[in-house]
Amino acid sequence: MTFALVNALAEECSTREVAKVLGLAVRSVQLMVDRGELQAWKTPGGHRRIARASVQQWLTQRSDLASTAPSTIPTQTPRERPKVLLIEDSVHFQHLVRMLLEHDFPQVDVHVAEDGIVGLAMAGLLQPQLLLVDILLPGIDGATLISRLRNHPQFQNTRLIVVTSLDEAQRAPYAFALCDLPVVHKPRLVQELPAHIQQALALA
Repeated sequence: MTFALVNALAEECSTREVAKVLGLAVRSVQLMVDRGELQAWKTPGGHRRIARASVQQWLTQRSDLASTAPSTIPTQTPRERPKVLLIEDSVHFQHLVRMLLEHDFPQVDVHVAEDGIVGLAMAGLLQPQLLLVDILLPGIDGATLISRLRNHPQFQNTRLIVVTSLDEAQRAPYAFALCDLPVVHKPRLVQELPAHIQQALALA
Protein backbone atom coordinates (compact mmCIF):
# COMPACT_ATOMS: atom_id res chain seq x y z
CA MET A 1 0.00 0.00 0.00
CA THR A 2 2.83 2.40 0.88
CA PHE A 3 4.47 1.84 -2.51
CA ALA A 4 1.20 2.72 -4.23
CA LEU A 5 0.91 5.95 -2.23
CA VAL A 6 4.50 6.89 -3.05
CA ASN A 7 3.96 6.19 -6.74
CA ALA A 8 0.96 8.52 -6.66
CA LEU A 9 3.08 11.45 -5.48
CA ALA A 10 4.10 14.23 -7.86
CA GLU A 11 7.65 14.07 -9.21
CA GLU A 12 8.54 16.84 -6.76
CA CYS A 13 6.73 16.78 -3.43
CA SER A 14 6.78 18.54 -0.08
CA THR A 15 8.20 17.22 3.18
CA ARG A 16 4.68 17.01 4.62
CA GLU A 17 3.43 14.96 1.63
CA VAL A 18 6.30 12.49 2.00
CA ALA A 19 5.75 12.23 5.76
CA LYS A 20 2.05 11.49 5.22
CA VAL A 21 2.51 8.63 2.74
CA LEU A 22 5.34 7.05 4.75
CA GLY A 23 3.49 7.39 8.06
CA LEU A 24 6.32 9.40 9.61
CA ALA A 25 6.62 12.66 11.50
CA VAL A 26 7.62 15.66 9.37
CA ARG A 27 10.73 16.07 11.52
CA SER A 28 11.78 12.49 10.75
CA VAL A 29 11.61 13.20 7.01
CA GLN A 30 13.63 16.39 7.49
CA LEU A 31 16.31 14.36 9.27
CA MET A 32 16.32 11.83 6.43
CA VAL A 33 16.98 14.69 4.00
CA ASP A 34 19.75 16.04 6.23
CA ARG A 35 21.38 12.60 6.29
CA GLY A 36 21.23 12.40 2.50
CA GLU A 37 18.76 9.52 2.46
CA LEU A 38 16.35 11.53 0.31
CA GLN A 39 17.22 13.85 -2.58
CA ALA A 40 15.86 17.34 -1.89
CA TRP A 41 16.35 21.01 -2.70
CA LYS A 42 14.75 24.33 -1.82
CA THR A 43 12.62 26.56 -4.02
CA PRO A 44 13.39 30.30 -4.33
CA GLY A 45 10.71 30.79 -1.69
CA GLY A 46 12.58 28.55 0.75
CA HIS A 47 10.25 25.53 0.53
CA ARG A 48 11.85 22.10 0.54
CA ARG A 49 11.06 19.80 -2.39
CA ILE A 50 11.83 16.08 -2.43
CA ALA A 51 12.25 13.94 -5.53
CA ARG A 52 9.66 11.17 -5.70
CA ALA A 53 12.26 8.84 -7.24
CA SER A 54 14.45 9.15 -4.16
CA VAL A 55 11.48 8.28 -1.92
CA GLN A 56 10.81 5.20 -4.06
CA GLN A 57 14.47 4.20 -3.86
CA TRP A 58 14.57 4.70 -0.09
CA LEU A 59 11.42 2.62 0.42
CA THR A 60 12.77 -0.19 -1.77
CA GLN A 61 16.05 -0.27 0.17
CA ARG A 62 14.26 -0.37 3.54
CA SER A 63 11.93 -3.13 2.37
CA ASP A 64 14.96 -5.17 1.29
CA LEU A 65 16.54 -4.64 4.73
CA ALA A 66 13.38 -5.72 6.51
CA SER A 67 13.06 -8.85 4.39
CA THR A 68 16.64 -9.94 5.12
CA ALA A 69 16.70 -9.02 8.81
CA PRO A 70 15.57 -12.43 10.17
CA SER A 71 18.57 -14.25 8.66
CA THR A 72 20.94 -12.13 10.77
CA ILE A 73 19.25 -12.78 14.13
CA PRO A 74 20.77 -15.45 16.39
CA THR A 75 18.56 -18.34 17.41
CA GLN A 76 17.23 -18.30 20.94
CA THR A 77 19.32 -20.08 23.54
CA PRO A 78 17.92 -23.08 25.41
CA ARG A 79 17.99 -21.20 28.71
CA GLU A 80 15.37 -18.71 27.51
CA ARG A 81 17.47 -15.70 28.37
CA PRO A 82 15.49 -12.43 28.46
CA LYS A 83 15.78 -10.55 25.18
CA VAL A 84 16.28 -6.80 24.91
CA LEU A 85 15.90 -5.06 21.55
CA LEU A 86 17.42 -1.60 21.13
CA ILE A 87 16.10 0.41 18.17
CA GLU A 88 18.55 3.30 17.81
CA ASP A 89 20.30 4.82 14.77
CA SER A 90 23.19 6.48 16.66
CA VAL A 91 26.25 4.21 16.75
CA HIS A 92 27.50 6.05 19.83
CA PHE A 93 24.34 5.34 21.83
CA GLN A 94 24.16 1.78 20.50
CA HIS A 95 27.59 1.14 22.03
CA LEU A 96 26.75 2.98 25.24
CA VAL A 97 23.50 1.09 25.87
CA ARG A 98 25.11 -2.22 24.96
CA MET A 99 27.93 -1.56 27.46
CA LEU A 100 25.41 -0.71 30.19
CA LEU A 101 23.43 -3.86 29.54
CA GLU A 102 26.47 -6.12 29.37
CA HIS A 103 27.84 -4.67 32.61
CA ASP A 104 24.66 -4.44 34.71
CA PHE A 105 22.48 -7.14 33.10
CA PRO A 106 24.75 -9.93 31.81
CA GLN A 107 21.81 -12.34 31.91
CA VAL A 108 20.07 -10.75 28.89
CA ASP A 109 20.56 -11.17 25.16
CA VAL A 110 20.97 -7.80 23.44
CA HIS A 111 19.83 -7.16 19.88
CA VAL A 112 20.18 -3.88 17.96
CA ALA A 113 18.30 -2.39 15.00
CA GLU A 114 19.32 0.98 13.59
CA ASP A 115 16.20 1.48 11.50
CA GLY A 116 12.52 1.68 12.42
CA ILE A 117 11.35 -0.75 9.73
CA VAL A 118 14.01 -3.35 10.54
CA GLY A 119 13.32 -2.80 14.24
CA LEU A 120 9.64 -3.56 13.76
CA ALA A 121 10.48 -6.74 11.85
CA MET A 122 12.96 -7.85 14.53
CA ALA A 123 10.46 -7.13 17.30
CA GLY A 124 7.94 -9.41 15.62
CA LEU A 125 10.47 -12.20 15.25
CA LEU A 126 12.23 -11.93 18.62
CA GLN A 127 9.26 -11.16 20.87
CA PRO A 128 11.62 -9.35 23.28
CA GLN A 129 10.80 -8.86 26.93
CA LEU A 130 12.06 -5.27 26.67
CA LEU A 131 12.21 -2.72 23.87
CA LEU A 132 14.41 0.39 24.09
CA VAL A 133 13.26 2.81 21.39
CA ASP A 134 14.58 6.16 20.20
CA ILE A 135 11.99 8.68 18.97
CA LEU A 136 13.76 10.06 15.91
CA LEU A 137 14.48 7.08 13.67
CA PRO A 138 14.87 6.48 9.95
CA GLY A 139 12.35 4.13 8.41
CA ILE A 140 9.52 4.54 10.89
CA ASP A 141 9.86 7.21 13.56
CA GLY A 142 9.87 5.88 17.10
CA ALA A 143 6.57 7.41 18.12
CA THR A 144 4.73 5.73 15.23
CA LEU A 145 6.51 2.45 15.92
CA ILE A 146 5.61 2.61 19.62
CA SER A 147 1.96 3.31 18.79
CA ARG A 148 1.82 0.26 16.53
CA LEU A 149 3.42 -1.98 19.12
CA ARG A 150 1.17 -0.79 21.95
CA ASN A 151 -1.95 -1.45 19.87
CA HIS A 152 -0.89 -4.95 18.80
CA PRO A 153 -1.91 -7.91 21.03
CA GLN A 154 1.34 -9.69 20.15
CA PHE A 155 3.33 -7.17 22.23
CA GLN A 156 1.08 -6.85 25.27
CA ASN A 157 3.75 -8.40 27.49
CA THR A 158 6.66 -6.43 26.04
CA ARG A 159 7.94 -3.57 28.20
CA LEU A 160 8.89 -0.30 26.50
CA ILE A 161 11.41 2.35 27.48
CA VAL A 162 11.90 5.46 25.36
CA VAL A 163 15.44 6.83 25.00
CA THR A 164 15.66 10.25 23.35
CA SER A 165 17.78 13.36 22.89
CA LEU A 166 14.61 15.48 22.85
CA ASP A 167 13.86 17.46 25.98
CA GLU A 168 10.38 17.58 27.52
CA ALA A 169 9.17 20.48 25.37
CA GLN A 170 10.50 18.92 22.16
CA ARG A 171 8.73 15.65 23.02
CA ALA A 172 5.31 17.33 23.15
CA PRO A 173 4.34 16.41 19.53
CA TYR A 174 4.90 12.75 20.40
CA ALA A 175 2.91 12.74 23.64
CA PHE A 176 0.20 10.59 22.02
CA ALA A 177 2.65 7.67 21.90
CA LEU A 178 4.64 8.26 25.08
CA CYS A 179 1.79 8.34 27.59
CA ASP A 180 2.60 6.24 30.72
CA LEU A 181 5.96 5.12 29.31
CA PRO A 182 9.29 5.74 31.05
CA VAL A 183 11.33 8.25 29.05
CA VAL A 184 15.09 8.61 29.51
CA HIS A 185 16.74 11.81 28.29
CA LYS A 186 20.05 10.81 26.66
CA PRO A 187 22.16 13.27 28.71
CA ARG A 188 20.94 11.31 31.78
CA LEU A 189 21.14 7.87 30.18
CA VAL A 190 23.94 6.41 32.32
CA GLN A 191 22.34 7.63 35.53
CA GLU A 192 18.71 6.70 34.83
CA LEU A 193 18.48 3.85 32.31
CA PRO A 194 19.70 0.95 34.52
CA ALA A 195 16.97 1.51 37.12
CA HIS A 196 14.27 1.60 34.43
CA ILE A 197 15.65 -1.59 32.87
CA GLN A 198 15.72 -3.34 36.25
CA GLN A 199 12.09 -2.45 36.88
CA ALA A 200 10.98 -3.43 33.36
CA LEU A 201 12.69 -6.83 33.49
CA ALA A 202 11.20 -7.52 36.93
CA LEU A 203 7.72 -6.90 35.53
CA ALA A 204 8.24 -8.70 32.20
